[in-house]
Amino acid sequence: MTPAAHQPPHAPSAHAPSAHAPSPYDSSRHGHELRAAARHLGRRRFLTVTGAAAALAFATNLPTAGVASAAELDAAQIPENPFTLGVASGDPLSESVLLWTRLAPSPYEADGGLPAERVTVHWELAHDELFRRIVRRGATTAHPEFHHSVHVEVGFLDPGRVYYYRFRAGDWISETGRTRTAPGRFGLTTPLTFAAVSCQAYHDGYFTAYQHLAADDVDVVFHLGDYLYEYAVNSVGGNRKYTDRTLPDVFNRETVTLEDYRLRYALYKTDPDLRAAHAAHPFVVTWDDHETENNYAGDTPENSVPPEEFLLRRAAAYRAYWENQPLRRPQRPDGPDMKLYRRLQWGRLAQFDILDTRQYRSDQAYGDGWQYPGPESEDPSRTLTGATQERWLLDGWHTSRAVWNVVPQQVTFSQRRNATGDTYKLSMDSWDGYPASRERLLAGADAAGVENLMVLTGDVHVGYAFDIKRDFDDRSSRTVGTELVATSITSGGNGSDKPANWDTYMTANPHMRFYNGRRGYTTVSLDEDAARADFKTLPAVTTPGAAITTVASFVTEAGNPGLKPA
Repeated sequence: MTPAAHQPPHAPSAHAPSAHAPSPYDSSRHGHELRAAARHLGRRRFLTVTGAAAALAFATNLPTAGVASAAELDAAQIPENPFTLGVASGDPLSESVLLWTRLAPSPYEADGGLPAERVTVHWELAHDELFRRIVRRGATTAHPEFHHSVHVEVGFLDPGRVYYYRFRAGDWISETGRTRTAPGRFGLTTPLTFAAVSCQAYHDGYFTAYQHLAADDVDVVFHLGDYLYEYAVNSVGGNRKYTDRTLPDVFNRETVTLEDYRLRYALYKTDPDLRAAHAAHPFVVTWDDHETENNYAGDTPENSVPPEEFLLRRAAAYRAYWENQPLRRPQRPDGPDMKLYRRLQWGRLAQFDILDTRQYRSDQAYGDGWQYPGPESEDPSRTLTGATQERWLLDGWHTSRAVWNVVPQQVTFSQRRNATGDTYKLSMDSWDGYPASRERLLAGADAAGVENLMVLTGDVHVGYAFDIKRDFDDRSSRTVGTELVATSITSGGNGSDKPANWDTYMTANPHMRFYNGRRGYTTVSLDEDAARADFKTLPAVTTPGAAITTVASFVTEAGNPGLKPA
């Protein structure tokens, strides 16, 4: 890697269970163009690199000549603040940080208020908020092909320290962000506090949890999926019930095309609480389903549309995701494919293996939803991760020297029976619908000698704490790890402390140590001896400004898996 100040500009490269309802494309304004693309690009051709690039160019109206065709815009001519979507950082390494922003003086317009011209963006990284001690500075290019987003990888930094950063375009200066590097891999086992968040449906309420998280003392935030939702947002913002603004009609439809997804990210990122959280802490992100479409599985959509058609939509969703998240170059998508799983280290204390349980999974058994387990769901060939990702995870455990092996991922890992008797249903969208896949991971953790396994989960809009059992069907089976399920930021509305099925779940699943249905987030503090989890919730999200409360705390000791009340 060359010094960051001299890096070349980035260039482009060539929840409700599924109801299997009628396709949204049937009445969508996008249906005709997507079907036309699918007819001209058969699935086999689409899945080639050339076919994928051509399909994406068709679907997004991108110039196939790339950046050479884009003129340069004089940033001094930008008449309004282009930093309306804030700043962010992500994926901290011991000597490197990733900085993000996107220029959009008119964020609710399809072009963001900028012409299809490239823009030079300057950046600075400093030891102090006043930027008196500059560490690195440089310039990069915001390309129209990537909707004027920038991803700056700044290297040659000191491990284990806080930095401040900002961007400039013309005379406009962004807000200041705060980030940090991870400790050196072979240094001391520096303690770590991180937050786990998930599921932030804009239309379900205010992002008040992020207001509190921005002020919380955490080193990094793990976002476990459903950063946005594809569903329509009406003029009053759904359950936000705005009286001081009217949202434009561009949001009052389901996201299908690249323009739709880009605009939806703009809506979310103009939220001041989300912006504050991104500016305060580095994020490590992974997706679930709603960043593309509810409960999709690999190239199989929720609804009955041709796979080629869905892959066009997936390509658009993945591209918009990368454009709008603080992700590094290896995560940049290629058509409908994007390698999101990756590994991060926090010194010798923790190894984080971030999973993608959507892109490579087998289709949900028995038509999805909650079903009785049987031969279809228990087929040993079924996978939630795909074979390549599974092998990568198991190999990573074998070489890990970390005290804690943490797996940030999407769907509930531990068994959840919905009835107390011998006959019960399980969620086919979670690991319960892929028990052979789960067993391979548990056996692999055993074989690798993983003593302190922690799984982080989102998706279900509630907070859970589980003891992970070696065999969930044997109640006397030994505990081999901990699963912490972060409730949603807003999805599901206000919720309740004890949902209607609370007694049933707690009785039917004795390894479930905690269950709460409010909104909020979870923080986890790790050191060499123990991990402490604090579940933090809000009384309401349909009105702004609610206070946050820690409703439960648990500790698990290193080398002695199992949750105990703190």
